[in-house]
Amino acid sequence: MLTDDFGREVSGVRVSLTDRCNFDCVYCHNEGLGDTRGPMEPQDDELSADRIVRFLEVAREFGVDAVKFTGGEPMLREDLEEIIRRSPDDMEVSMTTNGTFLPGRAPDLVDAGLERVNISQDAMDADAFAELTQSGAYDRVIEGVEAALDAGLAPVKLNMVVFEPTAGYIPDMVDHVAETDGLQLQLIEYMPELAGHPEWAIDIARVHEWLEDRADHVETREMHDRRRYWVGSSEPPVGADATSLAASDGGVQSAEPPTGPEMTGRGMVEIVDPVENPTFCANCHRVRLTHDGYLKGCLNRNDDLRTIGETKASMREAFRETVDNRVPYYGEYMVRDEDGDWMVNETYLDVEGDRDPYEYSERDDQAE
Repeated sequence: MLTDDFGREVSGVRVSLTDRCNFDCVYCHNEGLGDTRGPMEPQDDELSADRIVRFLEVAREFGVDAVKFTGGEPMLREDLEEIIRRSPDDMEVSMTTNGTFLPGRAPDLVDAGLERVNISQDAMDADAFAELTQSGAYDRVIEGVEAALDAGLAPVKLNMVVFEPTAGYIPDMVDHVAETDGLQLQLIEYMPELAGHPEWAIDIARVHEWLEDRADHVETREMHDRRRYWVGSSEPPVGADATSLAASDGGVQSAEPPTGPEMTGRGMVEIVDPVENPTFCANCHRVRLTHDGYLKGCLNRNDDLRTIGETKASMREAFRETVDNRVPYYGEYMVRDEDGDWMVNETYLDVEGDRDPYEYSERDDQAE
């Protein structure tokens, strides 16, 4: 397994299969690439199934044991089942989707080897959902969640981006997962440096405080120092990587890391909050492959892209170079100035001053 200069092993990859999407979500950053979405028809720059599988075989050589397929909307790829089926047998396969194409395809995806799925759902109200996603597919998403559960993909994680337009819908979403077997909720902190509209950002600590009061049990995950809130549970959950457990009355119980299987029942709410969490980037273990064949070591950066090429030899070289040049974003690439605001660490600024870390254009000179 390859390790970067900050001691972070790379054990997972995220592979964007396309930047096409049938939604137009107001917060979308398209895997950190910006608004590059094109027509619904397949595009010439999308990686072929053969090239994707070849890359995954190389990643497996380096000890990578998990892949998450993303987009755009990955299910717009008609060869998705083939890609999953041809992924290395001992590599865990998961996917993030908006869920609209899961009805009718979920059983085939499971047969092909899909093990877990995250489904984007930002509200329980059809009108609000339509405003957020610029689509009228709310009912279809609900059907997709049910199809995933019926196909045996529980626990299904619902992804909800937390920002001003969605904050008011959090209680309904929490109630929903607490009342529905097989569902969990992942609340994702809004990152305006990727999606714009800084006025939409909210203090994620407010959400933590609300959940702390609401939860029956609270876990702290070792990875990324994430908090998990269990709502509606009568017994403490068994968490595979939990290192501490707090009761809702504020008392904290010390506990050895549990050894049982991760709980798959209802009522788990997890917050993904990298901005004010110094442990998050310090424990990142993934690299990303864009839909058009570029490796990047960080979601937030596009100034470190490297093409994977066509051959396994070129893929190995790109993978090694990407890992060698990985830098924790918050706390290293981005540091606080004297006013406490985030600023780019001059150590990582391009010496010629002609590259924007958020810009996806003009990337070939760096990638090659």
